[in-house]
Amino acid sequence: MTGTETIDPSTPRDPAAICWPQMPALVEEIREAGARIGLPYIAVQSDLGDPHPMSDQEGRPYAETSFEWLNPDDHYWKDRKLALHAPLLTASRLISEPFYFSRGKLVTWRETTLLDSIDKAMLADSAGPGDSIIAPVHLPRGLVGAVFWCSREPVAIAEIFAREAAYLHTLALRFVATHIEARRRPRQNSGLQSLTRREVQCLRWAAAGKTDGEIGIILSLSVSTVRFHLRNAAGKLGATGRAQAIQIAAGLGYVGARLA
Repeated sequence: MTGTETIDPSTPRDPAAICWPQMPALVEEIREAGARIGLPYIAVQSDLGDPHPMSDQEGRPYAETSFEWLNPDDHYWKDRKLALHAPLLTASRLISEPFYFSRGKLVTWRETTLLDSIDKAMLADSAGPGDSIIAPVHLPRGLVGAVFWCSREPVAIAEIFAREAAYLHTLALRFVATHIEARRRPRQNSGLQSLTRREVQCLRWAAAGKTDGEIGIILSLSVSTVRFHLRNAAGKLGATGRAQAIQIAAGLGYVGARLA
């Protein structure tokens, strides 16, 4: 788009048509960043819950067309079990800020115990990554992606992280979010209607494991009214049932870590 072009707000826009042309430049920026900071081996995934690898518009995995991995014979993107047991992917699910791996340790910007319990034995394998910076991307509706920049040999990873982590995190967010929009994910995402206070209250107590009857007692509502609010909330969230409504509500910040 040139600086002289304008967008007619009344004209429907296709996210895929807008986002796919942006992907090649983002791929190149990801690659150039890795080369510049000495972490040239790259792995990407826009949705850790998707068993298929992150791919271009023609369905070709970026791992085959755009990014080089440490071991050319390790076709990690074909291992559908990897997302379930890979320590760096587990760490990417636990925290939303960038972190680095070096000498058996996972380190981020802040003190946290979330990374301490991760089994790092797999990372000690000689075929595994060397020093690495990982940028998780947590998007609404429970989508989690990540970009990994890795090296074969030790580098001054703490210094690189302190200098580059904020930029890499922003770059990863742009890259993953653009790809998600290009693929029209999630399919049921057609915008969000505002939830009422009662709908949010019912969702929060449902997320806490309360039955409709128990929610009714807590909120002084009839069971039928509780179900009415939960059905309305599910419809607004584009959910197909109670469990999915709770999941989406949590991903959108309606259901927090504690009940008020």
